[in-house]
Amino acid sequence: MNKDLILRERLALQRTIMANQSTFLAFLRTAMYFLVAGISINHLTDVKSGALIEYSFMAIALLLLGIGLANFLYHRRKIKQSEQHIGDYKMAYLEEDED
Repeated sequence: MNKDLILRERLALQRTIMANQSTFLAFLRTAMYFLVAGISINHLTDVKSGALIEYSFMAIALLLLGIGLANFLYHRRKIKQSEQHIGDYKMAYLEEDED
């Protein structure tokens, strides 16, 4: 068993976990931008339909937050399943060290 292969797979898994977290934070940041835009749009304009625009931006923010959270949880579950698959290699690595 090649020990470098195991290390590379562990590092690839860590990069995947961090990429998933980064993607969730990007969704969260975008949702917050829409929320701030929705809150401030009514104060910046004198449009009569300002409340409709304000609530539209807030609804988009909630939708983005929901999509981001669902995406994060889905991919976290997939990563955990992949980690269990890599676990077979970890056992072979430990058995090889005992010899």
